[in-house]
Amino acid sequence: MTIKELLIQNFNNKTFSGKTAKQIFVSLGITKAKDKDAMRKIFDELEKESVIGRVEGKFYAFEDCGYIKGTIKTHERGFAFFTPQDKTLGELFIPSRSLNGAFQGDTVLAVKVVGKRGSTDEGEVVKVLERGKPQLVGTYYAERTYGFVVPDDRGFTKDIFIAGKNSQNAKTGSKVVCNIISYSDGKSPEGEIVEVLGFGCDIATEESAILVENKVKQTFNEETIYYLRNIPDCVSEKDKFGRLDLTNELIITIDGDDSRDFDDAISLTIKDNGNYQVGVHIADVTHYVRPNTPIDSEALERATSIYFPDRVIPMLPEKLSNGICSLNQGVERLTISCLAEVTPSGEVVTYDIKPSVIKSKYRMTYKKVQGIIDGDKDLRKEYLEIVDLIDNCYKLSRVLRANRKKLGSIVIETKESYIFVVEDKIVLDKRLNTPANQLIEEFMLLANTIVARHCYYLDIPFVYRTHEKPTDDKIKAFIDFLKGISIKLSWNEKNYHPQDFNALLEKIKQEPYYNVVNSVLLRSMQKAKYTPENIGHFGLAFSEYCHFTSPIRRYPDLMVHRILKSVIKDYNSASKYEELVGEVSEHSSIMERKADEVERQVDKLYVTAYMYDFIGEEFVGVISGVTSFGIFVELENSAEGLIRLENLPRGYYTYDEKNFTLSSGNNIFKLGDKINVIVENANISTREIDFVLSRGKDNFKK
Repeated sequence: MTIKELLIQNFNNKTFSGKTAKQIFVSLGITKAKDKDAMRKIFDELEKESVIGRVEGKFYAFEDCGYIKGTIKTHERGFAFFTPQDKTLGELFIPSRSLNGAFQGDTVLAVKVVGKRGSTDEGEVVKVLERGKPQLVGTYYAERTYGFVVPDDRGFTKDIFIAGKNSQNAKTGSKVVCNIISYSDGKSPEGEIVEVLGFGCDIATEESAILVENKVKQTFNEETIYYLRNIPDCVSEKDKFGRLDLTNELIITIDGDDSRDFDDAISLTIKDNGNYQVGVHIADVTHYVRPNTPIDSEALERATSIYFPDRVIPMLPEKLSNGICSLNQGVERLTISCLAEVTPSGEVVTYDIKPSVIKSKYRMTYKKVQGIIDGDKDLRKEYLEIVDLIDNCYKLSRVLRANRKKLGSIVIETKESYIFVVEDKIVLDKRLNTPANQLIEEFMLLANTIVARHCYYLDIPFVYRTHEKPTDDKIKAFIDFLKGISIKLSWNEKNYHPQDFNALLEKIKQEPYYNVVNSVLLRSMQKAKYTPENIGHFGLAFSEYCHFTSPIRRYPDLMVHRILKSVIKDYNSASKYEELVGEVSEHSSIMERKADEVERQVDKLYVTAYMYDFIGEEFVGVISGVTSFGIFVELENSAEGLIRLENLPRGYYTYDEKNFTLSSGNNIFKLGDKINVIVENANISTREIDFVLSRGKDNFKK
């Protein structure tokens, strides 16, 4: 038995419980200084591993200390929240005085304490186990012989001291990457600059800073690049062997004007019995991305592509994502086809899922398809060969969408920003959810549900896309929000159905606060995730659902393809994925959330840069948020900014959290109200837009 194992045994049986290091040394007969030093290191290891804890110089088994292991998330005002690793325990509030040297992201031991006002959800950091931010991004400011970095992460509340020798000759205002090399109690940490990204407030520099801060991998490793040499540029006859040949079928892709990869195509014909024969054809990425290869390992590590206004950071290298796996017009491509016979009322009669080979006849865009749907004579003439196909697809998509709504599928119409760059100029607009967009959405949903149901009833290991009901707290908060803007409901937080949300949205369709309610409803929902267990999809009201249609940009889809192809060949072979589906599900869910956050930060950067050119101009907006420190206003173009409390008409303001109002006398600011604003500032570095009220406008008075 090692000395470490001996210690663990003696703490577990309480022999060493409540003893000091000196008392333990005596018990074990340790007298030499070097042996004592070695023992102290083992004590530290056991503390980090949460085996023991130290209270007032005495050691105890961890569970006897009252300690909780978790992570710290600090607020720019100095206080923090502690999230336990044990998900059954609640979050704790940590006052700044109780952080005891802990910073943003640190893994710590904390203990519950009774707050000054008797609160029972307060905690205190006992020990920092592991630093969470060994590297961060910020803006450098030079002094005579030293400098300091102000972190971009506002939760990191201390500036980083930089000795002159560690500054990399950075200039004041430079955006830099710095490593933290030491921590001191009560003082700023010390760091060293390892990279100068460029000058702050430059949009390219700021975007790079976001990627570095979030540890986004931007290049592929050498092993993956080398592996690409084995991947062909075109489909060979050997590749097509054993596949359903659909190269003569009328198959098209429909994507956005700026789409960078094409992994789904559709087809539709009318059968003699009047039913639709629907085909959803998805790129067979698994033919080229084989298990346990460098390219597969890197795809799993990334788990998803990340999309920005000016570029994409792909899950797969361009040779696959834009080449051999992309369903480009006029070239043969390997696919997995979901073929279904669907009645005019939207019922799936039969289906089949087969490896196939296709040749897309047309690369269509949403705008062109919408024009054909709307009856544009020129477009219908230009694309005469596929007019009937599009008309029939549109007709079926309307039926499928109506059926989903009847089933209870929640149709939330959020007003998303549509941001892109044309010749170095930022363009900002609303992302329209047109019938053409909905057409593709319904066909993809149809294929996803067929595949998920197919694999569920086969009872094989699988990666499901699941969505749980909102938590009781969130649904109650949403109902309180609705009451605050005078919306009456016939249901409550204990008795509701997804259809109730659709009825609500339909009821307020013409109200000015419609978009705000959509956004708040979306935030009230739980995050969808990937799981190996089928627990259904609340938002879509599907009992079985998965992601099958985007294997170029999502690893779970690729995994689903891999499982499908295995089970098509040999049912029993699917068992080999038993353990892997859990790992893939958990990791993909984590990486999806990370990608969403990075995309949100970059979008906010571009929106802020766009609004910089409109400083001093007036806009009409809707109050999208009410807080104690001001009101948020969303413009028609989806840009959101803050009117700070000090910039509101003079008065003593009262914040009514329940009714979402900020008022002083006759000046009442309420969620959903229209308001005229002027753009006062757009700070690219902080990604914040400031508005002020338009002078002479009384539309905020009640």
